[in-house]
Parts: sequence; structure tokens; C-alpha cells
Amino acid sequence: MTDLYASQRSMRNMRKIAMQRGVVAILDVGSSKIACLVLRFDGTTTLGEEGEIGSLAGQSGFRVIGAATTRSRGVRFGEICAMQETERAIRTALQAAQKMAGIRVDHVIACFAGAEPRSYGLDARIDLENDVVTEQDVARVLSRCDVPDYGQGREVLHAQPVNFALDHRSGLSDPRGQIGNALAVDLHMLTVDAQAVQHLAHCIKRCDLELAGIASSAYASGIAALVEDEQELGAACIDLGGGSTGVSIFIKKHMIYGDAVRMGGDHVTSDISMGLQVPMTNAERIKTFYGGVHATGMDDREMIEIGGDTGDYEHDRRTASRAELIGIMRPRVEEILEEVRARLDAAGFDHLPSQQIVLTGGGSQIPGLDGLASKILGQQVRLGRPLRVHGLPQAATGPGFASAVGLALFAAHPQDEWWDFDIPMDRYPARSLRRAVKWFRDNW
Repeated sequence: MTDLYASQRSMRNMRKIAMQRGVVAILDVGSSKIACLVLRFDGTTTLGEEGEIGSLAGQSGFRVIGAATTRSRGVRFGEICAMQETERAIRTALQAAQKMAGIRVDHVIACFAGAEPRSYGLDARIDLENDVVTEQDVARVLSRCDVPDYGQGREVLHAQPVNFALDHRSGLSDPRGQIGNALAVDLHMLTVDAQAVQHLAHCIKRCDLELAGIASSAYASGIAALVEDEQELGAACIDLGGGSTGVSIFIKKHMIYGDAVRMGGDHVTSDISMGLQVPMTNAERIKTFYGGVHATGMDDREMIEIGGDTGDYEHDRRTASRAELIGIMRPRVEEILEEVRARLDAAGFDHLPSQQIVLTGGGSQIPGLDGLASKILGQQVRLGRPLRVHGLPQAATGPGFASAVGLALFAAHPQDEWWDFDIPMDRYPARSLRRAVKWFRDNW
């Protein structure tokens, strides 16, 4: 059974093995940095949160015992474009995190941005054979979801039941053991470009690691940056990364929409590099120390030494006003936010009961960004940092670590996915996840 169902199942089994060993590495493969955290699970079981009803409900608590980052190489728009360079960068981050943890890690859970995510909302309804809902009934209703033909070259990354209804009662997180006549489910499915997944899986295999799970960065960031009320009542998480900007919408503690804009902080840096005629490294430094999106009268007078090492004295001692720098940065930041706005509109975000927007990711640190975002995206905008987790070093608590921290929380408390239920193969929708997944057969 070499299909995606089997590959995801196999990764979940790897995850269980990693849990038994008590250590797992978290890898956030981004366009500007690769972050690696080593987690130790302490064996104290924290009960599965409400909403977790599959085989993995009830997982252990963890602490971070190793953390490292390195400059990313070979990744553009969140996708791997130069395998060997990315492999070297992953090895560098992993070795540094292992050294800090003082332990070797074999299993890794990874997340990545980009890969053109697309969201689908599916639903199904069945009549119950007995009055009481069983695990088999849940599997049966999931198998009835009519999966759309999502096209060649795409794979399902997440398929999560987000809501169950029993007769006329909706909003159930776990219907098992309850009494009724008809069971319905709403399922959120996220598909991504298959090649991006294949490249990441292959790259991790080349690093002599076992892949124990894979997730979308937009989803992971939302888990880390949105507080419980926001996840429950409805909120969007905008993860401004280097090469891509992730968009995820949560309600009732589940992601119901995910997307990505193929632009991020690196594009702002590139504009500064071209506008001021400086190398990318200088442009990044100027952006970090002097950047902003809101100019005042003071900024005309504040001069920035551009610097350079061309050897041409006149060229290397040029200055520019901060107002000029803001004039270069603001149009690109506005363009990214306008794209995000279009994605939120397409998702019907304004129909949710709460329209809180949380900005996170390394790019969210540009001064004045929250003000500009509230003009473009709507009033309720705040800057989000990842939730605190045990043992996380101070250097890894900033917004740039939202997806890495979210992935650690995802590792400890995975939400149910379609493949966590024993869905009989004969009930599997013929044209859905039964399609052979070549990469899994070839790579594992």
C-alpha cells in the first residue's frame, strides 16, 4: 500500500519510536535561516487536549535541550532549489543543536513554507448502524468525504477533521460514545506541491535522519503565536518569513485555511540593495538597524552611513537619509500586505466571528509594521511572539522562531489527521488518497 496514507502512517510510527526513545529534533527549513531544536520528552503524560480523539491523544510534556540556527542556503520562496547546499546547512544546524544537547538524534520533524498550499473544505454524513458512535463510525464518515481532484504533482499535507455533528448538535470535538442517529464531519485538507515535499524528504534522508513528521510552517506558526482564545474564536496568523509569507486561519483550535505569498523579508532586502546600490549583506544590516515603514520629519535629517568595501573612497562613504530607506521599504511591505489581504478575502475571513490578526516571523520586526498592517488588513492587529516552552534559550524566543516552536508543540500534541484512523481500504475514496505516492516508495 504505497500511498500517501501509508507514508503519513509510517511517519507517525517513526514519531512513536522517537517518543519512546525520548528525543526528537525539530527542523524549520526556511529561506533565510534553518532552525533546529532538540526536544526531550520527559514521559509525564499530559492528557490530550480537547479535540484530539485519535491514536495519538495524550502525549508527553517536553523541554528544549538543544537549539541552533544557521544561515539558510539553497532555499528560495521556502522551497529547496540546491540540494547539496541545503543538506550542508541542515547538517550544520543539527550538529550544533546536538552538541548543545549532548545527545545524538535520529528522528526529525520538519516544517517548510511555500510550496503553493491550497485549502479545501470537505464534508460527509452517515447514518449510524447502532445508536452509539464508535471509532469505526468516525473512520467510516471520514472515508465518505468526497475528495476533489486536486491535480497532478500535488500531495495532501494535512487532512484534519475540524468539526463533528451528531443529529442537530454541531461543534463536537469528539463524538465517540455519544448517542444519535446521524454523524457528520467537516474536514480541512491542505495540498502542496509534491516536489517541494519530495526534495525536503530526500534532503533529510541524505543527512542520515528518519523523517518522523512534516508540517506546513504557516500551520506551525499559528499554533505558536496565537493564544488559546484566538485559536478558539477565530484569528489569522501572518508569518512574515524571508522568502515567503505564510497565512493561516484558525477557529475552534483548528486550522481551516492555509496559504502562502511568494514574497517576504528577503525581497525588502533586495529592494534596499538595488535602491542604495549596496551588497545584500549591507542591505540586510541597514534594514535591521535603521528600517521602518513610517517616516516622520526627523527621518529626513537622520543620515545613515551606507558603507561598502569596493575600494572607491567616494562610493564607500556615501550616506542616505532614513526617509529614503523607508521610501524604498514601504512599497514592498505594502505589496506583501495587499497580497495577504487578497488571500484573507478569498478565504472569507471577514465572515468569522472574530477578526484578530497576529503578525509573526522574522519580517514582523520592522518598526511600525503593525500600524501599516492595521490600515491594510483591518483594525485588530497585534505582533505575536511564540508561546514560552520549557528550556527554550532566550535567543530563540523572538517571532522568527514561531514556526520552530509551533512545530515542537505539534510534535508533543499532534491534532488528529485522516490517517490516524483505521479507515478500511475498500472504503477509501477511489480517486483520493489511494493514488500511489512515488516519492515515498523511492525514498524510504
